[in-house]
Amino acid sequence: MKRILLVRTDRVGDVVFTTPMAREIKKAFPGSFVATLTQPHTANIFKNNPNVDAIITDDLKKENFWHVVRTLREYKFTHGLMMLPTERAAFQMFWAGIKTRVGVGHKLYEVITGMKSVSRNNYTPLRHEADYCMDLARKIGVKTSNIDLQIFLSSEEKEEAKSFLKQHGINENDFKVFIHTGSLGSAPNWSEEKYFQLIKSITEKFGSEKIKIILTAREMSADFLNLILNFNLNSNRVINLSDKVNDLRDLIKIISKSDIFIGPSTGPLHIADALGIKCIGLHCHRAMSCPKHQGIINSSSVNLEVSAGDCKRYCSADQNTCGIENGLAVEQVIDAIAKLHSKI
Repeated sequence: MKRILLVRTDRVGDVVFTTPMAREIKKAFPGSFVATLTQPHTANIFKNNPNVDAIITDDLKKENFWHVVRTLREYKFTHGLMMLPTERAAFQMFWAGIKTRVGVGHKLYEVITGMKSVSRNNYTPLRHEADYCMDLARKIGVKTSNIDLQIFLSSEEKEEAKSFLKQHGINENDFKVFIHTGSLGSAPNWSEEKYFQLIKSITEKFGSEKIKIILTAREMSADFLNLILNFNLNSNRVINLSDKVNDLRDLIKIISKSDIFIGPSTGPLHIADALGIKCIGLHCHRAMSCPKHQGIINSSSVNLEVSAGDCKRYCSADQNTCGIENGLAVEQVIDAIAKLHSKI
């Protein structure tokens, strides 16, 4: 029986992109044992996943290296798939005695540890990150083109989310627009001023709706929150839940209740995608940030991308400055909301 370890110890969105692998491996190898190795907070992505038999974590602290090795050895894995070149994980799998190990590229530590590899061919032709991840499963015999993302919630968690939102003045029959304004520098993004203009436009355009705008980004500035507070006086149309959510699983639970989720191409957007939520993603035109590589996959959503012309017009030649601020208009998001709203 195959006992397969999926290793991705980086950011939230990147870990979400590995969720199709567990499903497709289980389909290809019925009876196989599938486990994940992630950082502790991203382990929440795999909770209640019926395709994952064990969730192992690594906090990446130097003193815990051998503890992880011992844990992996106990599971007697036959295969290890490492989606991001990581020296630490490469040696952990090696010392854990995992016979078949597959990584990306040909880093020196991968060569030293005798790891097999897949190539991204300098991202030519460009594909979705989830599809590049799936290449490692294909390397061990999985045949699939299905890269639909999946996150699973229990019925109890759904009720907890409903109760939590109700405690903060958000009811089931409210039209709930979640806006995640932050990216922590992981993706091109609008300024807070532009997000404020979007919030104002939503309330004006859909003023007759029983609408609630829910903010979730912890990195919102005090100035932005003061703007929202002054705008929101006596209306309670905009609700900040960023300081009410304890961990990633709590965020996943409340996102599952959104009617539309809006944000840059970062973890929360991909979580919403994996939950089957209607999303509006804000994307740069450049290869590593565009929808073809980092976009929303579920078909009920909209990926908004800076045009090639606007990219040339607003982005710096050295690609250090992205022009998404001017390349995507608030009106485009409003139009996308109107389009998705008609389908709810």
